Amino acid sequence: MLSNNNSKKTILYILVSTAVLSTLVIALFLNFYKQPQQNPIPQLDNNSGIPQPQLLSSQGQSGVSVAESVAKSSIPGVVGVSVLRVDGNSIFDGNTAEKWGVGSGVIATSNGYIVTNHHVAGGKSKRIIVSLSDGKNIDGTTIWSDPVLDLAVVKVNLNGLPTIPLGDSSKVQIGQPAVAIGNPLGLQLQRTVTSGIISALNRTIKIETDEGANYMEDLIQTDASINPGNSGGPLLNAQGQVIGINTIKVTSAEAIGFAIPVNVVKPIINKLVDKGQFKEPYMGIFAYDKDVISYIDKNINLDNGIYISTIDKTGPAYKSGIKECCVIEEVDGHKINTMIQLRSYIYSKEPGDVINVTYCNNGKPVKVPITLTEKDGKTFLTR
Repeated sequence: MLSNNNSKKTILYILVSTAVLSTLVIALFLNFYKQPQQNPIPQLDNNSGIPQPQLLSSQGQSGVSVAESVAKSSIPGVVGVSVLRVDGNSIFDGNTAEKWGVGSGVIATSNGYIVTNHHVAGGKSKRIIVSLSDGKNIDGTTIWSDPVLDLAVVKVNLNGLPTIPLGDSSKVQIGQPAVAIGNPLGLQLQRTVTSGIISALNRTIKIETDEGANYMEDLIQTDASINPGNSGGPLLNAQGQVIGINTIKVTSAEAIGFAIPVNVVKPIINKLVDKGQFKEPYMGIFAYDKDVISYIDKNINLDNGIYISTIDKTGPAYKSGIKECCVIEEVDGHKINTMIQLRSYIYSKEPGDVINVTYCNNGKPVKVPITLTEKDGKTFLTR
């Protein structure tokens, strides 16, 4: 709920400032990238070099390093994702040009569901080619994507594919080993393995997407090297489970990369496996957690819950009585303090399902039922 307590914990915001735009670029992958804005990243002393990620030294009884063990089991489940797009924005002759971009992906199911980034495989594309570890190249189709989450699911028509198990990102702890696998700088260096640790959790970054400015929230920070082309590849724990989908890095400093917690995409994969399709539930709100809202408006002090900044007046949340500036605190008895928590729970539901939402309006708690609808291309995004 909202409070006037001025002794809040200091929160590190990774929001790019104008002063560092000339040097700070968050690279995503070859020919596909996002340009961050207004992000005051702490300045590094010129003499305080950050070491490059090293091979993890922890070893089991067999003497095999964590990175070696994870790489052996996981590399077959990492793919290259090449996307052909048509650029029709030539300012010189008005002609269109075809451009290829390359990213990475994770095989989540043996029958061909692959998780990657929206900026890799979302949006308009002419062709998608998935490169498997056995050398085969096969056409794929994007069946779902979300520019706010920067996640997408690509389907290829093959069975018996090697998979990587999806872990539980809610159990990730700072300091735990982390291994990243992907295709840095294109397919010439495909399935490169780097390792490090989980450096921080719940990071927030402001970026530009094809639908405008957006805040990516609740990201996992790692010092495992993530380079252009790694986008969409897995961030793995010591057990070889996917805990995040690599998305962006800071190129003005070494060893600062970010991954999207995998828990948000797990309900989608489960529904695709069980039903062969995913119908996205829709609430009709645009909300921020406490880490973001205090940056947007310093007069708002949010202790818990998520703050509704915009609401679709034709959507189910508004029809239930929820308005802008309300704070959602619980859904079906589950505490909601981050966007990932809300999205993960909503994605486990179906359009037509009723959820009970507890929200705070002018300091008073209110509980209302909301009947979810199906998202149909609306600009308002349930976050």
